[in-house]
Amino acid sequence: MRDKQRHPLQAMALMSGILSHLVGSVLIGVFAGRWLDGYFHTVPLFLIIGLLLGLSAGVYGMLKLVRHYFPGD
Repeated sequence: MRDKQRHPLQAMALMSGILSHLVGSVLIGVFAGRWLDGYFHTVPLFLIIGLLLGLSAGVYGMLKLVRHYFPGD
């Protein structure tokens, strides 16, 4: 890591961005899965698939965001 001092607000922005990526994508995946389960009458199938897809999309978005904040570290 570099010895450059970072501003505390930058750390708060990074943490809130990570939180919004993870929570938002998981919630969208769960609600889309529930909607598809109601439409196709397959109760837990699309809920689990939507949860896993939302979680993987959230982790991918989180990693891109962290790479954006720390490009050379």
